[in-house]
Amino acid sequence: MVVLLAIWALVSYVFGILLVEPLNNIEILDFPLGFWFAQQGSIYTFVVLILVYCLRMDRLDDEFGVSERDEEGNRR
Repeated sequence: MVVLLAIWALVSYVFGILLVEPLNNIEILDFPLGFWFAQQGSIYTFVVLILVYCLRMDRLDDEFGVSERDEEGNRR
């Protein structure tokens, strides 16, 4: 959880706000990288973080026997 929060803070605060000017010197497909991080990169990163969180919580549920699956492995 701490690692996911650290990645979130890095992408949203550091890349999107603090380092936006230096990142704007790098262009990808004619868009400044700082602008891309502030507008779309952070959203893509957040979606991946949510996916990782859901998969990790599902594994923890299985590990501690509180999952929402039946004996055959199907969701209830």
